[in-house]
Amino acid sequence: MDFERLDVWKLSARLSVDIYRGLASCRDFGFKDQITRSGLSIPSNIAEGMTRDGDREKRYFLSMAKGSCSELRTQIYIGVEVGFIPAECGKDWIKRSKRIAAMLSGLLKLLHQK
Repeated sequence: MDFERLDVWKLSARLSVDIYRGLASCRDFGFKDQITRSGLSIPSNIAEGMTRDGDREKRYFLSMAKGSCSELRTQIYIGVEVGFIPAECGKDWIKRSKRIAAMLSGLLKLLHQK
């Protein structure tokens, strides 16, 4: 299956774009680099995993993407707390990252059943 057709990839790629745009004016380059990397890691790992031949490899990369969701949420919570991310924006990003993580859990479950 082409990864571009997966809703979880589409949602995660959109979230990554929104994070880049939302933090365009952030002057803390260390924070900005870290959070954009974790956001970018999610769709990237989904894409890499779904183009692998074996289910074991697919599960590995999808699991990495799910871990990146948790990393991203941690950084969003901190970014909101220190004032880099507006609270409403942070709440939206957290909600979206939780949805993506749940979708990845479902996909992993399907792959485990094979």
